[in-house]
Order: sequence, then structure tokens, then C-alpha cells
Amino acid sequence: MATPPSLLIQDSRTRRVFDVPIHNGTIRAMDLRQIKEGPDDFGMMTYDPAFQNTASCRSAITYIDGDKGILRYRGYPIEQLAEQCSFLEVAYLLLEGELPTQAHLAHWRDEVTHHTMLHETTKKFLEGFRYDAHPMAMFISTVAALSSVYDDARNVLDPAARRRQVLRLIGKVPTIAAYTYRHSLGLPYVYPDNDLSYTANFMNMLWKMVEPRYVAHPALTKALDILFILHADHEQNCSTNVMRSVGSSQADPFVSVAAAAAALSGPLHGGANEEVLKMLAVIGSKDNVPAYVKQVKEGHGKLMGFGHRVYKNFDPRARIIKWAAEQVFEVTGPNRMQEVALELERIALNDEYFIQRKLYPNVDFYSGIMYQAMGFQPELFTVLFAIPRTVGWLAQWQEMIVDPEQKIARPRQVYTGAPEREFVPIEMRTLVTSAAR
Repeated sequence: MATPPSLLIQDSRTRRVFDVPIHNGTIRAMDLRQIKEGPDDFGMMTYDPAFQNTASCRSAITYIDGDKGILRYRGYPIEQLAEQCSFLEVAYLLLEGELPTQAHLAHWRDEVTHHTMLHETTKKFLEGFRYDAHPMAMFISTVAALSSVYDDARNVLDPAARRRQVLRLIGKVPTIAAYTYRHSLGLPYVYPDNDLSYTANFMNMLWKMVEPRYVAHPALTKALDILFILHADHEQNCSTNVMRSVGSSQADPFVSVAAAAAALSGPLHGGANEEVLKMLAVIGSKDNVPAYVKQVKEGHGKLMGFGHRVYKNFDPRARIIKWAAEQVFEVTGPNRMQEVALELERIALNDEYFIQRKLYPNVDFYSGIMYQAMGFQPELFTVLFAIPRTVGWLAQWQEMIVDPEQKIARPRQVYTGAPEREFVPIEMRTLVTSAAR
């Protein structure tokens, strides 16, 4: 019988050697606690700001190989899913672990569309926001407020209750997103039309005016389906980590999703594609691209939409979005931003400066101009991200809830403050500024 793999660690302070087991290419951080300088020593910890090399969970949902540019949901290549599946089909896969049969998909679609309506009091809640409130702030607040509508959401250990909340959230987030947009324009809310597909219904709630039924162009609904599939999950990113962390306290899924959406709202996460649009607007035309690239190389400004924390090769989602964007532009017509983006991509991919730094286009590079061409306003971009990512958050949350190894999240810290000090009465204190320290 083969000897299980292990890592031999010698502590230079004590000369002791420790045999630490290796599981799935990792060692358990708690196994390091045995490494002590003396009996009163707490034990060795790892220090890893931003979790750059720390696995906080085991997951069977999403697989990423950043060096090879691979992304798979439940083992299926993202390219195949984006080409051949609808978003609700992929949502079923992420949550249930397998692709549905036709019968299962039809039933799943009926279950989700049964929950697309919002309670009328929730509409009144939305009306309490200022006309110029940011849609993402409205989205986060309204999702959290649903916790007060569904008392059974707190029963997170009950599988049937969990499933009800999953269906409610997937069904309602497009409705909430559409209502936040129409609120900002002073337009009446449009009720869901459950005869339409998931993405077509969302576009109907956004843009229907006086016509009996708004019918989106099939190429645009397919493009939005692709975008939703590509954004559905992406392993342990910032917002997913928040979903798991908040959910680990057994908070209900509505407030947990709201917390995850708050993490997504930051410009370094869900707001990145809007930053790409701002950059392209600054560049202005394809003729100005060489000068802008030169500025970036000299340390002035950033190349938004290039590079990724995980991918050290081409982001596989970017290839798919570039193809989908071309289909969109065939419907919407030429786009000046597209010309600038193509020229920027061409120059960057052939410049040794960017090649050495592995700065390849990521998913945000084309999604912004694609959304804009389809008629979405930039302030809605992060909300558009939150709709499909809700599925990924819920899949990760479900997995975490039933994992016997998961406990309430509680990272350690390395204390760098003052040692124990004597208390000084207020009349005897002298102010010491932080700079003087």
C-alpha cells in the first residue's frame, strides 16, 4: 500500500521536524498549529492577505485553471454551455449538479416563473427611494427587505425551505432589477410576462411602453442568455466569499445575497465593465489608442478590462463575449466603442510589455460595450451582473450549508498593536498622534 503524500517541515527554532499530510494538493492550516516554539506558544498560522493562496472550502461547482484559460461548471466547458444551453438550464446544472432532461427543465422553468411577481408592498418600498438613487443600492436594499416578507427563509437547515427561497430569489431578482431601472426614469412598473423566456421577460419588464407586448430581438435575448451564463459563477471570488461567510452564520439567503451583491457593487469587482467604458470614452477613437497605450506603459493610467487575478492566459469568457458582441452589433449597427476596443486589443496582444505581464482581455472588456449596444445604461451594469450571479451564490450557499466541515467563518489575525499598557486617567493623558508613534 502506497504511503500517503506528506510535507516535511523543519522548524529552525527548535530543529523539530513535522510530518504534515497532503490532501488534494493542499495541507490543512490547522495541522500547522502543532508547530510550536514552546508549550505556551499558540502554534503556527499562515498569513495570507486577500486569500491569494488559501482555500477556504471544498467545492464541486466551478473549476478554473487560470494558466490554461479553462472554466467549467460541474465539469462542463463554459464554451459548450454558452453555445447550447439557456440560462435556466445552466442554473439548474449549478444548483442540482446535473443538466436537466426536457421534462425537468420544463418543470424547473415553471417553478421559477411562478415566483417572478413581487408583493405590492415591496413596490411601495421601492417607491421610497429618491428618483436618482443608484439601481444597485436599490437592488441590494430590496433583496434584503424580502427577508421580512418570507418568515420561512430563516429555516436554512430545512431542505424544502431552502429550495423555496432559491426559487423565489431566482424568479424575483430580474423583476427587482427592472423595477429599479424604471423607478429611476419615473416609469410605471411592468409586471412579469411568464410566457416569455427568462431573459426576454426581463427585457420586457425593462423596456415595454404602450405596446401590448414588448418583443425583444431573438439575437439580443440569446446574447443576454450567454452573458448570464458566463456570469453565473466564478469560484471563490470576493462576492461568493461574502455569500459563504455571511451564510455560515446561518443568516437567511435574502440578507446573504444582499451582502454578496454589496461586495459585487465595488468597481474592482462587478463595476469593472463600466470602468472599461469610461476608458474607451477617454480614448475617443482608434487613432488615439497608440498614445493611450504608451501612457499606460509609462505608468500613467490603467488598461481596464485586461488581466485577471486568476487567469494568466486568455479569459475563456472573453472569447465567447467577443463572438456574442459581433452578433449584437449585426443587429444594433456599428459601434464606435467597438472600433476602439478592437484596436486596443490588437495592439495590447502584440506588445511585449503586456505579453510579459500576461495582460489579456478579460470578461469585462467586451461586456460593457455589448450591454451598452443592447440599450442598457451603465449604472445598470452591476445589477445585470447580480441577476445571474445570484444563481452561483445560491449554489455555493447550499453547498456550504450541508458541508459538515464548514463552521461560522472566523479568520485569524496577526496582531501588530501595542503590548499591554497601564491605563492613564484622562486628566493625566497627553495626546500622542499616530504619526508620532
